[in-house]
Amino acid sequence: MVTSSRDPVRTRQRILRAARREFVSKGFPGARVDAIARGASVNKRMLYHYFGNKGALYRAILHEGIATNLDLVAAAPADPADLLPFLFGRALKRVEGIRLLQWEALGTGDRKLIAEDERRKAWVEGSERIRDAQRAGHVHQDLDAEHFVLALMALTMFPLAFPQLVRMVTGARASDAEFQRRQTRFLRRLGTHLRPRPSGTEEKHR
Repeated sequence: MVTSSRDPVRTRQRILRAARREFVSKGFPGARVDAIARGASVNKRMLYHYFGNKGALYRAILHEGIATNLDLVAAAPADPADLLPFLFGRALKRVEGIRLLQWEALGTGDRKLIAEDERRKAWVEGSERIRDAQRAGHVHQDLDAEHFVLALMALTMFPLAFPQLVRMVTGARASDAEFQRRQTRFLRRLGTHLRPRPSGTEEKHR
């Protein structure tokens, strides 16, 4: 049943929740405004009143992700042994966001994205945080910061983006608690190898 609401804040949030479900399920091209309106129990006219069109609604969903990414960058630890498990733990809570990225990649490829300039800010700040960690001696200086950020995303998001490959390689499901514990241990151990060696150690290994 489609109803109206006198509470604009709750109505807006209800529309956003329904839109997120639709975009996660079908991607931006496949999402339908009438399905979002039904899911939010509002009529299309009310939806357009709050958001204007499907693109503006998708942009509102992306803005939520932008804020989350900026918070993630600000909270991320500098030590890579802590950073990798931290990012994996956050990715586990954001599987829907990963699904949106998958849809976006299929539909857009390397063309300019919706809200791309705004979204880039988090990744620019993430690269700067890596450079800060390098200057502080937490991460090898010879690692390219931007490519390091890409590697961090690959290591922590890939198992959740491609659960079928996790199952084929490890025999476990990405949603299994035991797999997640093993992956966290692996990432922590891997992170220790991304730290610079103590002064003088390099010479001993030559």
